Amino acid sequence: MKMEVTELGPMKRSLKIEVPADEVMQRFSRAYVELNRQVRIPGFRPGKAPLALLEQRYAKAVEEDVVRSLVPDYYDKAVRQAGIVPVLVEIPPLERVKIKKDAPFTFTATVEIKPKIELRDYKAPKPISLKPDKRTVTDEQITRGLEVLREQQARLEAAPAGHQVVDGDYVVLDVEGTLEGKPLDGTKKEGHLHKVGANAALLGLQIDSHLLGKKEGDVAELSQAYPGNHPDPRVAGRTVQFTLTLKSVKSKTLPVLDDEFAKDCGPYNSLQEIRDRLQGEMEKALKREIEETYKDTIVKRLVETHHFDLPETLVERELEAIIRQHLQQQQRRKSLDSVSEPAAEDLAKLRQEHRDEAARRVKVGLILETVAEKEHLTVTQDDVNNEITRPATELKVPAAELVKMIQAGGQDSIEELRARILADKSLDFVYRNAVIQG
Repeated sequence: MKMEVTELGPMKRSLKIEVPADEVMQRFSRAYVELNRQVRIPGFRPGKAPLALLEQRYAKAVEEDVVRSLVPDYYDKAVRQAGIVPVLVEIPPLERVKIKKDAPFTFTATVEIKPKIELRDYKAPKPISLKPDKRTVTDEQITRGLEVLREQQARLEAAPAGHQVVDGDYVVLDVEGTLEGKPLDGTKKEGHLHKVGANAALLGLQIDSHLLGKKEGDVAELSQAYPGNHPDPRVAGRTVQFTLTLKSVKSKTLPVLDDEFAKDCGPYNSLQEIRDRLQGEMEKALKREIEETYKDTIVKRLVETHHFDLPETLVERELEAIIRQHLQQQQRRKSLDSVSEPAAEDLAKLRQEHRDEAARRVKVGLILETVAEKEHLTVTQDDVNNEITRPATELKVPAAELVKMIQAGGQDSIEELRARILADKSLDFVYRNAVIQG
């Protein structure tokens, strides 16, 4: 195989690849032998049709098959021989490529490549230096944790007769909406428990201010006007009357923080045991938080100390992923009826806003990938299994279901998972080799 590499720019190369004539002839011969087995030509037994007749009838199809077999094989060989890592390949449409069975076959591939990165200051003798994070778990934090447990063990008890609703009270409500004096389907709720002061909407209504000062058995009336473009045509441009009936009022009673409270919370014999357990869990959480803070600092330092051109294709892919995620989050925040395709100017603005972040992510990924290569870090099947098991446990779904979801995304999803694991291992390597001052 002959190959010429032409530099088209910092991140682009042109590969002119020539396949030897003898290899071309062998591919043609194999293609016609296989074709002879498959086709049925009147007057000839299977596999016995003359080559000249096959060439007369099927030359174009055979040429295309040979090109389709030669191009990927010799492209792969050329990339390995050139020692480049492509991120985008541009090959002329195969139907435009000319080939003859008794001559060398030449084609050109334009590739965008990953940059060669010279790693700096990530391990001894020049490791990254970090300022110590001396945060500790305080008594105040433990006390707040106990208060959370206390809230969880609180009981709702009937408020005294004549009690007027205040923030923090719980009320049991019946709600119904009417339009022009007639009940409106979908606006009726009975026995709904609502915490006053939490600002939680009920049927899209803010009702807290209408409940303050009310007593059990009282009725509150409120009107809700809807805009003309509301997705529900029944109420668009109209006003609905809502009636709130207070069936009961309840107050929260907090338990006393003592040893009996500890026993109610689980397998504890004393309040001190709960305090010790809380402190241990908080210290583990703080340790994880401090480690993540250190790693954020390391990533920032790696970005600042490494300078190289970024493949535009990778930046574009990351930018598209960021925008897609942004639009999905936006859609989840709104009702489906009110979501529309973003306008071109909005998309342009999003691209402008997130382009720097996309470039940063690509740069970090390439640096960590280079660290992995240099330190011979790999992703094992155990690494993949652990990465799947952890979120499955957190989400309380079978790991097999999560595996199916990943596999449904095809090979790209699996490779993306393995790449993320490898990046995490690389960052962990740099973190373990960093020096914390003092």
